Amino acid sequence: MNSEQHSIIERVRERIRGDQAVLGGRAVVPDDVRRLALAEIRRHNDYALARGSRTVDDLDAAARDVVAAVAGYGPLQPLLDDASVEEIWLNSSSEVFVARAGASERVAMELTDDQVRDIVERMLHTSGRRIDISQPFVDASLPDGSRLHVVHGGIARGGWAVNIRKFLPNVGSLDRLVELDSLPQRVADLLGEAMRDGRSVLVSGATHAGKTTLLGALVSACRPEQRIVTVEETFELSVDAPDLVAMQGRQPSLEGTGEITLRRLVKEALRMRPDRLVIGEVRDAEALDLVLALNTGLPGAATIHANSAADALVKLSALPLLAGRNIDREFVLPAVAGSLDLVVHCARTSSGARYVEEILEPTGETAGGAAVTRTIYRARSESASPRRRSARAA
Repeated sequence: MNSEQHSIIERVRERIRGDQAVLGGRAVVPDDVRRLALAEIRRHNDYALARGSRTVDDLDAAARDVVAAVAGYGPLQPLLDDASVEEIWLNSSSEVFVARAGASERVAMELTDDQVRDIVERMLHTSGRRIDISQPFVDASLPDGSRLHVVHGGIARGGWAVNIRKFLPNVGSLDRLVELDSLPQRVADLLGEAMRDGRSVLVSGATHAGKTTLLGALVSACRPEQRIVTVEETFELSVDAPDLVAMQGRQPSLEGTGEITLRRLVKEALRMRPDRLVIGEVRDAEALDLVLALNTGLPGAATIHANSAADALVKLSALPLLAGRNIDREFVLPAVAGSLDLVVHCARTSSGARYVEEILEPTGETAGGAAVTRTIYRARSESASPRRRSARAA
């Protein structure tokens, strides 16, 4: 950013703070900032011509830069606006990467530490969450639904580490996933029927394999009269449903109070007359509450990190033990085997393509300390071809 741009941005900020005649007392929106930016750029050019100094030639480009700096997220705004970018991450102020179609690439961009700090603070402004040396990690949702994760510079070597997983609403249905070659039509029909029939489905996979995207598409396939309650640590799910309540957790305050955990949200969700309970990701003792809910006949859906569908069942049988209180595997294993109807495993190729690799159906029986299952779908070898297009992972 040159000195001319910096002075224009500062004047626009000053006018936003004080020019109520222009804004009429309304909340500042990008159109307001663009109008003020164009006025200040023209003013700058008038003074520059009179002094014989350099003028701004591309008014539109300069106005975009001002809007990004004042109402957007600075140098990262063009990446956020780029529909081909799925995820953005900063390992430091001078190392910026993006993911397109599941493949990562480094971007020719260098920021300063102050710019990164300013961008993070603006991103957190609307979320009500904070980050500082006493609370050096934060998960938050941006206004457009994108997920933000930040590690404070006092913890990460080289400065603040930032991840932005963009919200891409174009992947919101099983039919769309079929178009993207993530699964064949017959499998989409099978999964859609399972959701409409009120069956419980667990979606497994590694990080960035497309679990949350698939879960959102599955929930969107439920019958319209079903009341759906979703709980997440941070809002990520994109669900199209007429009767939906979505809740997210909350971090503790500076005094260590006010935390709302997933376990608390699950218990509250059960009091809200759900026809289906959805947990964005099961990773801790909330697995016990999920299993107990499923065993009352309430249909559920969730994601879990695992290397295979079989491993997902093993993990879901182990996580409830973290709840303690005399919970043992002899109770949990049969409960899991008897309450889950399908386990759908997602995978990703080396080129970044995401697809449904296999679907297991628990029989309700256990043997040798594991749930007995039968395979009802396994992707053929060409399913993992790098030529396959990719749905955005979550």
